Amino acid sequence: MIKSVVIVFGSFDPLHQGHLDYFRQARALGDSLTVVVARDSVIMAHKKPKVHIGQDMRLKAVKNAPNVDKAILGDNPGQYTIINKLKPDIIAIGYDQTIPPAVKNILKNYKIVKLAPYKPHKYKSSLIA
Repeated sequence: MIKSVVIVFGSFDPLHQGHLDYFRQARALGDSLTVVVARDSVIMAHKKPKVHIGQDMRLKAVKNAPNVDKAILGDNPGQYTIINKLKPDIIAIGYDQTIPPAVKNILKNYKIVKLAPYKPHKYKSSLIA
């Protein structure tokens, strides 16, 4: 039996209830969920000047989260090889995530599903950190 694989991406700095709902929604789309945790260098290059929780601790927290079948560290800044390595059936993105222009061409052959927010006024990393 072929299993459908769903992947999600994020920094999860810190991991909170909104992320757990993100995992729940994504996992419901397929048979297994792989979570790609952003490296510290990617967060600092693209999102914010500092990381509150280091990548190893964030990876460990995500691995132990409900609905996560596999958690791995993402690519280094500027690299977008992990998607082709994993070859998911579905890429789920958060309600507040956008696809960078450099990645749009890579994703053209993948099904992308935008997930619903979960109490965004309360559970958003920028509010919690």
